[in-house]
Amino acid sequence: MCTVAVGFEPSSPVPLLALAVRDELLVRPWEAPGAHWPRHPGLLGGIDLVAGGTWLAVDPAARRAAFVLNGRGRLAPEHGRRSRGDLPLLAASGAPLPEKLAAYDPFYLITAGLTGASMVSWDGEVRDETVLPEGVTVVVNSGADPAEPRAARLLAALRAGVRPDPAAGWGDWLGLAAGQGVAREDDAALILRRTFGDDLRYGSSSVTLLALGPDLVRYDFAAVPDEPGPLALTRVV
Repeated sequence: MCTVAVGFEPSSPVPLLALAVRDELLVRPWEAPGAHWPRHPGLLGGIDLVAGGTWLAVDPAARRAAFVLNGRGRLAPEHGRRSRGDLPLLAASGAPLPEKLAAYDPFYLITAGLTGASMVSWDGEVRDETVLPEGVTVVVNSGADPAEPRAARLLAALRAGVRPDPAAGWGDWLGLAAGQGVAREDDAALILRRTFGDDLRYGSSSVTLLALGPDLVRYDFAAVPDEPGPLALTRVV
């Protein structure tokens, strides 16, 4: 399960804030954000070394970002299946998505910028497009699902807290992003760890805090440590 929280406040000097957590098999190799894709100059993001795509792409010049989460539904046929990691690269670069999505497993694709955020969902049969509302929206692998425990807890915390000024720092969002106050085994945990069998581990591998404004782009990234504790954020932009 991955999680993306998008906060859109059009009257704010920095209209778009996002907190994104990638969950994956922890043995799956990746590299930290950079300009990894010559065919998409200007895009930054972490690269998945298995399929070559990404879970989150940012175009700082265009003030645009895209995030992909696995969805639920009918899987694509094995023959001809395409990686969902290509989708954020297309969306963040401003390119259209393929008209036909049958080659992709189910997904949620969020595209966000200075004028708001939208989401394309695909369940293997039906494509849907939604404009996300003003305020905070949390998306998990069941969509914008406020009843899902992880989404419910994060949504309540973000709405109850003070919206950070990213020029100064992340305020309470930093503690939330580190998973403070919730055990990693809890269903409501934002930062999680699971073990299957003896040693197959699944969990949160990285966290991104992102701000997009006319006069500010801030893209902070951290690999999740094995033991609970503060995040060691690196500023990408």
